[in-house]
Amino acid sequence: MGSKFPDGAIGRRSVLAVSAKAIGLVGLGLLGCAPRSSQSRNSAQNQVKENQGSAVSGQSGKTMTLSSAAFAADGMIPAKNTCDGQNLSPALSWDEPPAETKSLAVVVTDPDAAGKTHWLLYDLPPDLRQLPEGVPANPLLSQGGTHGKSDFGKFGYGGPCLPDETVSGSHRYVFRLYALDKFLDLPPGASPIEVSKAMEGHTLAQAELIGRYRRP
Repeated sequence: MGSKFPDGAIGRRSVLAVSAKAIGLVGLGLLGCAPRSSQSRNSAQNQVKENQGSAVSGQSGKTMTLSSAAFAADGMIPAKNTCDGQNLSPALSWDEPPAETKSLAVVVTDPDAAGKTHWLLYDLPPDLRQLPEGVPANPLLSQGGTHGKSDFGKFGYGGPCLPDETVSGSHRYVFRLYALDKFLDLPPGASPIEVSKAMEGHTLAQAELIGRYRRP
């Protein structure tokens, strides 16, 4: 059975995100009379927004966004980021967390498989703004940060790996970033349950990015 991490995000957008969407819709009505340079600029901005996940506020009231160059929000995760390919973790980037942030955590779960945890990273430095593609499965990361063990008992990222019977369907994979007001100080290999318990009541802000995968 999967572990419960604070979500507050699936199926919901923050007021800021909803407002941005509404502004975008108004902007669409003005594109017909906008100069070509404005249209190009708007197109580039829309592409950036497409790759961003939900902005979710926590107890600090600040919102954050999480994005990946590998796939758009609610888009298909490339095969190279799954067990059908190289099983590389996708590159992730995010904006500035609340000033009180003491550490960051990244968690990937599959809500279509009882919330199984596929990746568990905690005690990332608060000034970190991105993770490169293919983060090594070392218990301790060189840039700071600690790997816990997934629900499959392994260190590091474990990408989508659908059983044969779901070949015609797809699963959602939720990438979540948490800004925490404490350093968890857990040893490498902590379980999803242990990390979730240590995080309880300490989330200042969070963001999520949902990707999907179906077998070719």
